[in-house]
Amino acid sequence: MDWYLQALRRYADFAGRSRRKEYWFFGLFNVLFSVLIAFVDTLVGTYNADLGVGLLSGLYSLVIFVPSLSVLVRRLHDTGRSGWWVSIILLPLIGLIVLLVFILQDGESHENLYGPDPKAQSDLGFG
Repeated sequence: MDWYLQALRRYADFAGRSRRKEYWFFGLFNVLFSVLIAFVDTLVGTYNADLGVGLLSGLYSLVIFVPSLSVLVRRLHDTGRSGWWVSIILLPLIGLIVLLVFILQDGESHENLYGPDPKAQSDLGFG
């Protein structure tokens, strides 16, 4: 949960680097919250079947878009790549596969163009 909150605190920070741990824990909690909010949408009756989205889950998606993009860019920075590599997602299927390979790779173990190695720093005290 701390990794999710750390990514939210840096919600519009596209500089620096993010470890795999931060990226994947952010993704995990994002999915869990999305499922929970979608469930609440159906219980409350704010789910619109025609649109395929509920009011609360739609708002959550809008709020979490910039933090998700920023943690992805910082993850790419950790592997030594520019954040512009996110645009490869525009290539159907191939772009998704290439981006997935990039974010699965281990980060550079030395200081790179985007900052020091986040593994060497112990921001949260457990990593």
